[in-house]
Amino acid sequence: MKTSIMKLTGLICLLALTFCPAGVWAVEEEKPTASADVGVFSKYVWRGYELSDDSVVIQPSSTVGYRGFSLNLWGNLDTDFDGVTDDDSEFNEIDMTLSYDKSFGPVGLGVGYIYYGLDGIDDAEEVYLSVGLDVFLSPTLTVYREIADLQGWYFNLGISHSFSLPKEITLDLTGSVGYYFSKDDGFVEVDSNMNPTNEKYRNFHDGLISVGLTIPFGKYFSFCPMIAYSFPLSDKADDLITAGSFSNDSDFFYGGATLSISF
Repeated sequence: MKTSIMKLTGLICLLALTFCPAGVWAVEEEKPTASADVGVFSKYVWRGYELSDDSVVIQPSSTVGYRGFSLNLWGNLDTDFDGVTDDDSEFNEIDMTLSYDKSFGPVGLGVGYIYYGLDGIDDAEEVYLSVGLDVFLSPTLTVYREIADLQGWYFNLGISHSFSLPKEITLDLTGSVGYYFSKDDGFVEVDSNMNPTNEKYRNFHDGLISVGLTIPFGKYFSFCPMIAYSFPLSDKADDLITAGSFSNDSDFFYGGATLSISF
């Protein structure tokens, strides 16, 4: 993890020099943006996998943006990582995302790079491309390509819709489905006994639905409670997610809340 943090720090400094030349912050008509939030959740679930077990996770995040470019740092603090003692907390993941987004009428395009700084296993790197439509349900297709370890593709199709409530509160509904296409002999299917096979994993993988509220207060703050349900989309996905999850299960209810500030 220390190596990951050092790599991230060096890369952030390089990005700052690249995208923030002298005088760029003085351009009044196109000011930079900044936001920060901290989420507290009953589980850490990522692409169907349960990456915590019977412990609360705390996930801070910060983002700066300018002219469509943005840099995000995100972390995961597991408050009981070993599942034995209540005070054995561990920061076991720090990710960095560099992205660029541009709209062309109702079509939004985005490209990005994600560096996953992971504790105990090899770090991962992905590039991605997203295409979204500013229409009902806001459909968005994002294609990720792993370029470091266990190379392959992950396709995610998501929809979302918000309903306006009194006092500028919104009810937020989201849903998504994912598909994995492995290009690596190390990323394979597993059988019902969790034993790896010789078949590359290429299946509909995970589904996710969530319901939340966005509650603004003050000029810059918002509070967002949510609940979510993650589930496998195929029998092969059920086996793989079960094998890769802390509790050896494949579908998960979880919830939490995020406090955000943005400028």
